[in-house]
Amino acid sequence: MERRTLGRTGISVSEYALGTMMLGAWGNTDHDDAVRMVHTALDAGINLVDTADMYSDGESERIVGRALKGRRDDVVLATKFNNPMGPDLNHRGNSRRWIVRAVEDSLRRLDTDWIDLYQVHRPDPGTDIDETLSALSDLVRSGKVRAIGTSTFPAEEIVEAQWTASERGHVRPRSEQPPYSILARGIERDVLPTAARYGMGVLTWSPLSAGWLSGKYGGPDGGDPTSAHRGGVLGDALAPMFDPKLPGNAAKLVAVTELKKVAADAGVTLPHLATAFVREHPAVTSVLIGPRTHEQLEDLLAGVDVRLDGEVLDRIDEIVPPGTDVSRDMVFYEPPSLTDPRLRRR
Repeated sequence: MERRTLGRTGISVSEYALGTMMLGAWGNTDHDDAVRMVHTALDAGINLVDTADMYSDGESERIVGRALKGRRDDVVLATKFNNPMGPDLNHRGNSRRWIVRAVEDSLRRLDTDWIDLYQVHRPDPGTDIDETLSALSDLVRSGKVRAIGTSTFPAEEIVEAQWTASERGHVRPRSEQPPYSILARGIERDVLPTAARYGMGVLTWSPLSAGWLSGKYGGPDGGDPTSAHRGGVLGDALAPMFDPKLPGNAAKLVAVTELKKVAADAGVTLPHLATAFVREHPAVTSVLIGPRTHEQLEDLLAGVDVRLDGEVLDRIDEIVPPGTDVSRDMVFYEPPSLTDPRLRRR
């Protein structure tokens, strides 16, 4: 498996990374099997493992910590903070108060002394970015964290974080982790060029668009894309995302049906086409794959050598034009200025 440098950190990471959201109650509840999955990924050449405190309420971090025993020095370990970790309103967000607590909790669950990449999972409009970067800088200088990054940040917030770090003398974010797939190409307009301008690494998530590009849906055989994530508490929650009566889903179904033809003509499976597409973008450092089962993991690993030529990429552009999202529900972050009526009404 090829390696790439994470931005300008000098850290070498595999072109595929293992995302572990589905390890634990949200997906694979068998801890022994989940540990074996991590080992399979490492044995295949993956050296970047990504998790988050919120995944199955910390269970994913505990599984990852167990899996990395004896192999920690060879792994670039990434985790995230921001989302609620309990009913207390102070047990979430991007404040210094929460960050210093959250990192200690993650270190304990991961059973490690340091985190290679500590990421802000989402923006927090209620916290000054100066406050967040100040706390994260202290963690880097203390040795608990090696580098910091962001996840699902709009381009303007990436710029603000970079500017604030420069002006205030903070450690600056070295990576961004956005959603990116054939069906969700909006970040090509602004996020990817902005990350490249600041020399940031890019770790993309959801290359299969939450199952839409798993090959389980579209075409004459129909299929059920939720089967890609069936199991755990997350399966039922994902079901409404595939209701064909919704306009956005109908548009995705049309695109997927055409993409299946492109994959067949190229002699590859749809999941391999999808992951190879994301990997082809020059701004992308590593593609996060998030399997629930060993079978899914092995299938995705089998596509690591798939490369797409210009003709295939041009056909994909005809189905989903560059810089566009087939459906708005694939953006995954909306600022409060859009979601909170109080901020857009007198």
